[in-house]
Amino acid sequence: MLKTDKIQIWLKAFRLRTLPLALANAVMGSFLALFDGDFRWSICILIILTITSLQILSNLANDYGDAVSGADGPDRIGPTRVTSSGLVTRKEMKEMITVFVLFSIVSGTLLILLGLRHVPWIRILIYFGLGLAAIVAAIKYTVGKKPYGYRGFGDLFVFIFFGLVGVIGSYYLYTNWLDKHVIIPAISIGLLSTAVLNINNLRDIPADTESGKITLPVKFGFDFARKYHLALVGSALILAIFYSILHYFSPWQFLFVLTLPLFYQNAKKIYHYDASVNLNKELGNLSLATLLFAFTFGLGLILFR
Repeated sequence: MLKTDKIQIWLKAFRLRTLPLALANAVMGSFLALFDGDFRWSICILIILTITSLQILSNLANDYGDAVSGADGPDRIGPTRVTSSGLVTRKEMKEMITVFVLFSIVSGTLLILLGLRHVPWIRILIYFGLGLAAIVAAIKYTVGKKPYGYRGFGDLFVFIFFGLVGVIGSYYLYTNWLDKHVIIPAISIGLLSTAVLNINNLRDIPADTESGKITLPVKFGFDFARKYHLALVGSALILAIFYSILHYFSPWQFLFVLTLPLFYQNAKKIYHYDASVNLNKELGNLSLATLLFAFTFGLGLILFR
């Protein structure tokens, strides 16, 4: 196989289309810190590198885990998985997973040491614990004897790590303190991230049911999954509006309202979808909409403050 072909295969395995969603929590946390007068480009770059590495690690582990468990069968509707299709061997995939585990550790360690230079060691140790938990969560989603993604807990873990840990954790690395005003934006990003996972699980109901993979849509059905999606997206946006009213000082705070048509179109298509294959595009659309939401929400906070 040509080297260029192998690179293309690995890029497919990295699933770069998922990165906007991962970056959304870094963008939100960074803007909230900038709003409070604390921002450093060095921290920002390391946050982006670490979050990107963790997201790719999660994608690779998911590719490997679904291949081992048999969840990626020939009737799978989503993008081609490189392990189950034989484009890379399981040994090669495990080696690449190890590379990104090491990269995540190095990048995360540098981030913690740079961002938490002036805090007690106990807090630094807590952050190291959170970092290791993020790595374990990225792998254990579909890998191991009891992967939590196969037991209906994927939504909870996505909400926690893509929302609360991602946003609040990023904010703390800049400021070295916690402020309760960052909780609502963190919840909004967490809910939207969970909605992206829900689209994925809604699309994969037939394949997941056949392979024994338990997700909320598999457990509760199509109708629940559609209503659940509306609840996730709607709650995230209502909370953002509530936050802007509660902390109002400028009409620019409602800049994120420009993204509402994107979420409306997504929710409409999810609720009225007629074929699982049509959900592939909506996964990317909602990820991009979430990143744009985080950017406009944060930009609205710092404009003409």
